[in-house]
Amino acid sequence: MTREYPDEVAGPYEAPPRSFTDREGREIEVRRYDGDREALVDMYLDFNPEDRAQGIPPTPEKGIREWLDALLDDDCVNVVAWHDDKPVGHATLVSDEHGASELAIFVLREYQEAGIGTELIEALLGAGREAGIERVWLTVERWNNAAVSLYQKVGFESSDTGGFELEMAAKLAE
Repeated sequence: MTREYPDEVAGPYEAPPRSFTDREGREIEVRRYDGDREALVDMYLDFNPEDRAQGIPPTPEKGIREWLDALLDDDCVNVVAWHDDKPVGHATLVSDEHGASELAIFVLREYQEAGIGTELIEALLGAGREAGIERVWLTVERWNNAAVSLYQKVGFESSDTGGFELEMAAKLAE
């Protein structure tokens, strides 16, 4: 498969850890995944099924655990947004067979539209760049205007013109 990437390198992005106050006044810390798998399982058990896109995250606990096994592999880059001692967002870069990485991000509904997604993606891309990742892509449902705007804001560009899903891509290095 031939995927097109923008000519310009996106960024700059600051790798985690990083802290900020979201638009609701909550102190949020974004840091690399530290092995607390059970906290992520709990976050995904609390995930609103209406916020699922493209069949993920899975809904039964067994499916969540199997899915996380793949995402938390050493070949993947993962960052987690924490509010107090609770994960409220998770973003991952998963290597593909073409030498690039696919991005996926999940934020609990009660934490959406507060700036957490932007911080989470920028931290993830900073961590990805540190890990030597040069190209990142994602798919998003074409009607999801909030997500498309977020991805454009952090440097992704549309790389296709048809279909139900919109493919977007960013380049992290020359």
